[in-house]
Amino acid sequence: MVAWPRLRVDEWADTKDTLHMWTQVVGKVRMAHAPWVNHWWHVTLYPSARGLTTSAIPHADGVFELEFDFLEHQLRISTSMGRSRTVALEPKTVSAFYAETMEALRAVGVETRIHAVPNEVDPAIAFAEDDVHRSYDGAAAQQFWRQLLQVQRVMNEVRSEFYGKASPAHYFWGAMDLAYTRFSGRQAPPHPGGAPNCPISVMREGYSHELASCGFWPGGGAEGAFYAYAYPEPPGYPEYAVTPAEARYDSALGEFVLPYEAVAESSDPDAALASFLRSTFAAAAELGDWSSASK
Repeated sequence: MVAWPRLRVDEWADTKDTLHMWTQVVGKVRMAHAPWVNHWWHVTLYPSARGLTTSAIPHADGVFELEFDFLEHQLRISTSMGRSRTVALEPKTVSAFYAETMEALRAVGVETRIHAVPNEVDPAIAFAEDDVHRSYDGAAAQQFWRQLLQVQRVMNEVRSEFYGKASPAHYFWGAMDLAYTRFSGRQAPPHPGGAPNCPISVMREGYSHELASCGFWPGGGAEGAFYAYAYPEPPGYPEYAVTPAEARYDSALGEFVLPYEAVAESSDPDAALASFLRSTFAAAAELGDWSSASK
């Protein structure tokens, strides 16, 4: 087995916060051009062989793509017409990264306007004015990407076991998490909202149907954490016996959480994470009576 990458959150906090804002810039570019997909799946990024990518986005007579390359530490912008530009990933402010990215898009013929303010964070500093976030530790960014690759691999293995409606394993730049979601097929009650600097309409579209979701984000533990929740939460969900033993229900978050380090230090990390995903999905399906959903 390949050892799971280790990265203490407190050792890359400044880089993490800067990278979070950079991925919001790139994610909003995808949102501005990509065709609509339910639950906002058209705005996400995906782990790739070199970093995080938008995948191909339709534009004019072809497509374009933005990819964070964490091996050569650059944002690569490419079009199907053969044009390309790069933006260096190095210590720089969000305002500089935003300006350079917009200019690079213009240079390859992809004029873009975005709502240039971050979502799901507080305070939300406009990208053009953000000179606070300016750190970039390339080794840490690369290690985070390698964590995402490991998590995505296990998520996709578990995903293959469910025949109902399910999302890809994709990176949501709002909360900086890699997430995978299953749906029962039933509509859900209107979501109350609550995410900072995120319109309630966005939350209600994302949670329009009954779901069980899991993910990984670089918070909630010394080395980040896995999470799982159900919406709406069925009675008895917090008391459900999930595995492995290190998993617990966090009443403040309304989620099951499992520290990343508990998985990485397990004798079989893949099996430990898979058991967490399977048992939390089982909690939502059994307690929520997902009998009409395909399995």
